Amino acid sequence: MSATYFPDVKGPIAYEGTDSKNPLSFKHYDANAVVMGKTMKEHLRFAGCYWHSMRGAGADPFGPGTRIMPWEDGSEMEAAENTMHAMFEFLSKLTLPYWCFHDRDIAPEAKTLTQTNKNLDQIVALAKKKQDETGIELLWGTTNAFSNPRFMSGASTSPSADVFAHAAAQVKKAMECTQELGGSGYVFWGGREGYETLLNTDLKREMDHLGLFLNLAVDYKKKIGFKGPFWIEPKPKEPTKHQYDFDAGSCHAFLQKYGLMEHFGLNIEANHATLAGHTFHHEIKYCVDNGLLGSIDANAGDLLLGWDTDQFPMNLYDTALVMYEVLRNGGFTQGGGLNFDAKVRRQSTDPIDLVYAHIGGMDAFARGLKIAAKMHEDGAFAKVVKDRYSSFDSGIGADIESGKADFESLAAHAEKTNIERVPSGRQELLENMLNDYL
Repeated sequence: MSATYFPDVKGPIAYEGTDSKNPLSFKHYDANAVVMGKTMKEHLRFAGCYWHSMRGAGADPFGPGTRIMPWEDGSEMEAAENTMHAMFEFLSKLTLPYWCFHDRDIAPEAKTLTQTNKNLDQIVALAKKKQDETGIELLWGTTNAFSNPRFMSGASTSPSADVFAHAAAQVKKAMECTQELGGSGYVFWGGREGYETLLNTDLKREMDHLGLFLNLAVDYKKKIGFKGPFWIEPKPKEPTKHQYDFDAGSCHAFLQKYGLMEHFGLNIEANHATLAGHTFHHEIKYCVDNGLLGSIDANAGDLLLGWDTDQFPMNLYDTALVMYEVLRNGGFTQGGGLNFDAKVRRQSTDPIDLVYAHIGGMDAFARGLKIAAKMHEDGAFAKVVKDRYSSFDSGIGADIESGKADFESLAAHAEKTNIERVPSGRQELLENMLNDYL
């Protein structure tokens, strides 16, 4: 099929540098530019998401969609095929090397699971053909086990065993599709895995069911020989008031409790971090420090709104500090990348707006990468942190960290030193230094 859904974009978006006035060009993202020994393309591993880009109609909690896209004509299956063609035209013109999907994004749900899976097989075959034609790869797949009314009380945490079974069937099929398309990993997003009130909830039983479900998924992964990692995407609230995958820390504890650490990392989303009361930087750093960084959903939230607004990432503080941690991690060592789980605003109604938005997000992370690389090369912040904790590098501090100290020896040391003042943290100076890099 000829590329006709984005006619305003005549060819692949090119890097033209900061002096360019062309809105359909990259000012900072130069895919082949080498930063700290790797190209920008290798560092950033950009992906486009199917749901917001192709299926997002502009709806919000107060109104229906505002966009009618040209690929939505025809029967459900004709529209699904058109949408897949549009997606790969979009990815190719933006030079995005990867894509991501939910099962129900790419193929319509039918009256029976059997027919639904046939629909999915048909569209997956087309996706594989498009991947072969373009060289674009699947970053990860997942399942939508939250939109259908059957999942109103959760999927693996539903009080209905029949719903638990249906969720398992969906994940089974979505894993098979992800494997068929060569996905780097597979994401579990528990959109409704939580509760509204404890008056009708067996909290322990629900969490045990979730742990059991994920262990069953590991068993099936081994059975079919899927080599990619599993990633949980933490989300604190919206739509469910109390969600079991609240943030990186709670997911970490959950994985340890249910014996899943060997098989799971985390897929961190910026907007979910802020909904949990954290910064994007905090969640990424927690993952890096605990060996959990799998992949990243690159977006942003509006701190004045209390829901998941999924805006495009434009804040250079966020992109620089996140890429600083990714570089400290040695890159996306689990095979993840930066997926633009972001949607254009409700008033942005044309296909070209999707292109402008992704150009901005890609440039923002390219700038963040360059800033982060300079911060690493200079080593100024690393030195500040090292010096601040230097009292643990020798003497009583070294005894504490090595386990040699006990309360008696610590009390004796305290009597001798009688410390009354701790050196300044110099926060204002450090924030000034960060501004200098930006």
